[in-house]
Amino acid sequence: MQTLHTSDFDFELSAELIASHPLHQRDASRMLVVNGAEITDKHIRDFLDYLQDGDVVVFNNSKVIPARFNASGHEITLHTAVSDKIWWGLCKKFNKINIGELLTLDDGTQVKVLDKEDESGLKLEFLCDNVFEVLDKIGKMPLPPYMKREAETEDRERYQTVYADPIGSMAAPTAGLHFTPELMDEIEKRGAKIVKITLHVGAGTWMPVKTENLNEHKMHSEWCCITPEQADIINNAKRVIAVGTTSMRTLESAAIDNSKMPEKQRNRRVVPICRSTDIFITPGYKFGAVDVLLTNFHLPKSTLFMLVSAFAGLDEMKVAYKHAVAEKYRFFSYGDCCLLFRKDG
Repeated sequence: MQTLHTSDFDFELSAELIASHPLHQRDASRMLVVNGAEITDKHIRDFLDYLQDGDVVVFNNSKVIPARFNASGHEITLHTAVSDKIWWGLCKKFNKINIGELLTLDDGTQVKVLDKEDESGLKLEFLCDNVFEVLDKIGKMPLPPYMKREAETEDRERYQTVYADPIGSMAAPTAGLHFTPELMDEIEKRGAKIVKITLHVGAGTWMPVKTENLNEHKMHSEWCCITPEQADIINNAKRVIAVGTTSMRTLESAAIDNSKMPEKQRNRRVVPICRSTDIFITPGYKFGAVDVLLTNFHLPKSTLFMLVSAFAGLDEMKVAYKHAVAEKYRFFSYGDCCLLFRKDG
């Protein structure tokens, strides 16, 4: 088997193709369909034409926290909850902040610095009754750093799926941003079922792979959940279509748990799960749950580009991305999407 390195997942992308703002309408995006060597330029509304009776379309319903805020002149982005009032947050100049220091937010709420770590940033205790109520008032949506702009009023709505609930993500499950209530209604009218599972996206989703050897990369951990009722629907699916890599990672985590069950207790695809996952999917991985993936375009040398390359083929994805660049598709969180069919073998 070929040994792959981080540099194998690099590609050329001009800055002008990075979408810094959403399109006027959610369902106005283009959709590149990749089925083996076949590449087709379509539109997100054409997604409906690829559905079959018995399909189950799986969405991640996690809601984004307005997790970015100013505290005593420092911009902080929360990323991991320790408890209701204690969180880890990233801060560019956290070395200038002392453990035990009190920082004041724009509404007067104070946070106490409990600890510091190079990778995780600041460990903060919120001195208030309800952290989410404070963030709802003074927090901003945690837009990815590649957008290179401050969050705007519009982002409160557009960096959130229309079906988002429960709250818990530090980044949007962006493939779902293309869907309107009308488009979701049409999915079910076409004979497919919708299941909304949960994975709370961590800020680690933006973290670059810093090691050339993929085996040395430490994958970030995220909490996910598939209920027994949802697992039953998924296990009776003709095909499972994952909307987004976060849905994919949750489904495949549940498939791995399923594979560890005694043979008589194994399901067709998944078992219910409610745990943290740090699954890292790279070429060579054997998919156990997902047949089709709808996802946005991902960063060069990222874990997500590695995931889609494992699913649809590295050579195929390089050709597809080269086509997308040539055709000026919009990239990343607010960009266009692609519909990928699993490459078997």
